[in-house]
Amino acid sequence: MVFYIFAGFIMERVVSGIRPTGNLHLGNYFGALQNFIKMQETHQCYFFIADYHLLTTHPNPADLHNNVKHVVVEYLAAGLDPYKSAIYLQSDLPETAEMYLLLNMNAYLGELERSASFKDKIRTQPNNVNAGLLTYPVLMAADILIHKAHKVPVGKDQEQHLEMAREYVRRFNNMYGQEFLVEPTAFNFGEKLIKVPGLDGTGKMSKSESGSNAIFLIDDDITIEKKIKSAKTDLGPQGMNTPFSPEIENIFLLFSLVSSPETLKFYQEKWNNGEEKWYGGMKKQLTEDMINFIKPIRERIKDLYSNDEYLGKVLKHGAELAQESGAKTVREMREIIGFKKFY
Repeated sequence: MVFYIFAGFIMERVVSGIRPTGNLHLGNYFGALQNFIKMQETHQCYFFIADYHLLTTHPNPADLHNNVKHVVVEYLAAGLDPYKSAIYLQSDLPETAEMYLLLNMNAYLGELERSASFKDKIRTQPNNVNAGLLTYPVLMAADILIHKAHKVPVGKDQEQHLEMAREYVRRFNNMYGQEFLVEPTAFNFGEKLIKVPGLDGTGKMSKSESGSNAIFLIDDDITIEKKIKSAKTDLGPQGMNTPFSPEIENIFLLFSLVSSPETLKFYQEKWNNGEEKWYGGMKKQLTEDMINFIKPIRERIKDLYSNDEYLGKVLKHGAELAQESGAKTVREMREIIGFKKFY
């Protein structure tokens, strides 16, 4: 386990990455970013933009660059502090690619083919089943293990990949007879993680093609109003104290995220009292509260997006921190394997 001392107390290392596939939405903020902001106060954090991972979908260069910029800007606008965390591009740490190669030598075809994410990709994109998709868990392991991270914030869909990373650690350490790599564990936030519902009344908020299922951190006031107006509801309460329908429960959850407890209670009581014809006012109130929540973040996004000089400094600083950690791990790993210079 790797620990660091900061301000008089021990800090553990945490690593997390995000694929730059478009703008961040409310689900990203409350499901992940809000916890990242808390973690940077108590842990040594490495947050990276996974641009290597994006290559499995063959993006054109302009889209790749723009998507990376969007995520960096929105990370910062939401509250990540480049002086409390290392915020860097995966491709700015080339040692990750070398560690990926070294770990691949101990990753076996059968276990990679059994990966749930690989099976899903075979089904959803049968015309682009490339080696990068097959070895995605190995690259993810390299991202984590290169910093000897002890904790990784992962969702349910990534738990299998984290266990594979743990297996690669055990395999490497056993092969070379020393406890060099660190087995990472899932980060326990100590509270129930928030699953932000989509506006279509089903599942969680996501980046659908139309964008209508999610409130994005960059959405303007008019867009937010239109989306909430079209958010799915039901026919209203069917009497007093009837159970919440899934649709209205979703609306109340959105209220709980951006409105005051008193506002939430006010509309819940209308439901419990079996009142009719109040959905229009409810959506108007939710729109107002949502705009008040999103607007400061959106304004920071606009300011940061036009400041390439600052963004460059942030990413350069993050790359230096990542390099300091990652290059040392790979250098020592090479020596353990037997790659020693003759000159």
